[in-house]
Amino acid sequence: MIFNTTSRIKSKLSPEIIKSKLLGQRVLVHQLDFEVLESNGMLKVIPHAENIDGLKTLPITHIEMEPNAAETTIKISSKPRKIDVGGLYLIIAFVVFMFMVALYFWKAYPDETFIIPLALLAVGLIIFIVFMLRMQSGYYDYIRKIRHFLTAQVK
Repeated sequence: MIFNTTSRIKSKLSPEIIKSKLLGQRVLVHQLDFEVLESNGMLKVIPHAENIDGLKTLPITHIEMEPNAAETTIKISSKPRKIDVGGLYLIIAFVVFMFMVALYFWKAYPDETFIIPLALLAVGLIIFIVFMLRMQSGYYDYIRKIRHFLTAQVK
């Protein structure tokens, strides 16, 4: 939900030609192999994460094609794998909880010191910034490079 991204590409090729060009193609992103496969009549870009070391949030990309009069609109939608999305939501929930506790301390004890609410806000903000930087250099970078690969293939 929060981490889903969608983009659209226009191509002059027909959906059948696009499908034949993409099916079975592989793209290497950050030394990780992604393959274009067909599932339920839709193309998907699936990561091969069998031999992966460490924790990585990887996208699964769906490719839908809508033929128009002279061109084809390609809808590229990416979302995290189901195994990865729980950790992402847990971090976001923790940061929101820290902000709520800071707000509670600030409202419940207005005459007391502001150090505790400010410290909670600062720690929550630092965690959120580090989280978003890691997401931009990892998950969203995978999505950008897969989208660039697909754009290069269908133009």
